[in-house]
Amino acid sequence: MPDMPAITPCLWFDGQAEDAANFYASIFPDSRVDAVHKAASDTPSGPKGYVITVDFTLRGQQFVGLNGGDDFKFNEAISFMIDCADQAEVDRYWEALTAGGGEPGPCGWLKDRFGLSWQVVPRRLIELTQGTNADPDGAERATQAMLRMGKIDIAELERAYAG
Repeated sequence: MPDMPAITPCLWFDGQAEDAANFYASIFPDSRVDAVHKAASDTPSGPKGYVITVDFTLRGQQFVGLNGGDDFKFNEAISFMIDCADQAEVDRYWEALTAGGGEPGPCGWLKDRFGLSWQVVPRRLIELTQGTNADPDGAERATQAMLRMGKIDIAELERAYAG
């Protein structure tokens, strides 16, 4: 058995863990489905042979997808932040993750078609609003602009920062 990290996020799906893992692995670089584990016997979640868990890696981070049934749903209390180098990355992740039934949200947040929440965050947002050399007035203007956005628009943030 390969070494597991000390902490691995386990995501609860209602029979869609393998589809979700394949979807996510297709979107992020340095990503893959590592293993699909099937039930050795009938379980409360499904019959013998049913996919119980899926091990997958996204941008170097290991995850487990669990087909646990419909008892629990994702909500915004847990989200995954995507560090984006530029607007092209923001646009690519935003479009890919909202495709097929995902929902855009405010301030760079979205839910994918499985209900999982993501924050698509360009580095420039952090630089303008929290950077050690950020002008406090510009940071406030950029923050207020971000609060009016769905998908983050870096050019608009920079205009707001500049005043």
